Amino acid sequence: MKLHDVIIIGGGQAGLSIAYFLRRSNLSYLILEKQAKAGGSWNHTWDSLKLFSPSNYSSLSGWPMPKSTNEYPTKSEFINYLSAYEKRYEFFIQKQTEVLKVEKENGLFKITTNIEIFYSKTLVSATGTAKNPFIPTYPESAKFNGVQIHSATYKNSTDFEGKKILIVGGGNSGAQILAEVSKVATTKWVTLKEPQFLPDTMDGRYLFNEATQKFLGKSEEKSSGDFSISLSNIVMVESVKEARSRNILNAVRPFEEFYEHGVIWKDGTREAFDAVLWCTGFRANLKHLESLGIIQNGKITTLHTRSVKEPSLWLVGYGNWTGFASATIYGVGKTARQTVKEITEVL
Repeated sequence: MKLHDVIIIGGGQAGLSIAYFLRRSNLSYLILEKQAKAGGSWNHTWDSLKLFSPSNYSSLSGWPMPKSTNEYPTKSEFINYLSAYEKRYEFFIQKQTEVLKVEKENGLFKITTNIEIFYSKTLVSATGTAKNPFIPTYPESAKFNGVQIHSATYKNSTDFEGKKILIVGGGNSGAQILAEVSKVATTKWVTLKEPQFLPDTMDGRYLFNEATQKFLGKSEEKSSGDFSISLSNIVMVESVKEARSRNILNAVRPFEEFYEHGVIWKDGTREAFDAVLWCTGFRANLKHLESLGIIQNGKITTLHTRSVKEPSLWLVGYGNWTGFASATIYGVGKTARQTVKEITEVL
């Protein structure tokens, strides 16, 4: 039996960040990655996706991302960077290896995969959220005979040409996909509350810095003008600015329920749509950890990133409950550094 000090489940930005700090230690580690190529969940995002921070703010620890062709890096530029990052640091990573189940056996983690069984003293789960898209529950949704897809499976606007599309969700993905689809289709945008747009002069770097200061209690709620800073604020990348020039960025509040051909609004009005495109985010992908019996309401109770009930397990990159902004490219490094420090102290 080959025993590792640490096994990392997931080879995306969170898993690579953990490996970057682990390689400085004398601990043996291995990343198990389901996919055949670098890039993690970025490989499955929509074609025209743009990051909303410049390259130097879209970098992992130790090595800055090369300057992108345009101000904001494209999906393919970032995937290329992750691939180069893997090669640069020669991480120990086994690809095309899907973790099916994690159990405890004689004080060790027994990790069953589609290839073989692995054992480790400690475990870092860094599978992110991309495999667990969230769609809110609306009455009579099964009645709707149009198409419903989540942004997780959206690639481009080709299938929506000439149709009427309802886009639900007020974050950056909702705004960017709305901007694209509205060029070829009639669109309506639904958000829970009025979307918050950053000024044109601000982007993800300011968003993250301000949100961090607010999190640390060092910033006023409305420290950057007459709006509150949040990681859900929409950055005015080029495509979103272009949509604004067409007067597309007008959102309405949610509908009441579905009917066969569309949705029923709060005033009882019925409106037909060919498709509903859900840009409503994701939840933590923790299915592989179910056998440990520590998941409650879709989360695992942690102190920082360390599981309270299973203290040899750390969770990185799932959102603020696993480290502030740990699901962001720029924020995950801080979380990873602290996590590896804790693992090193334990071992």
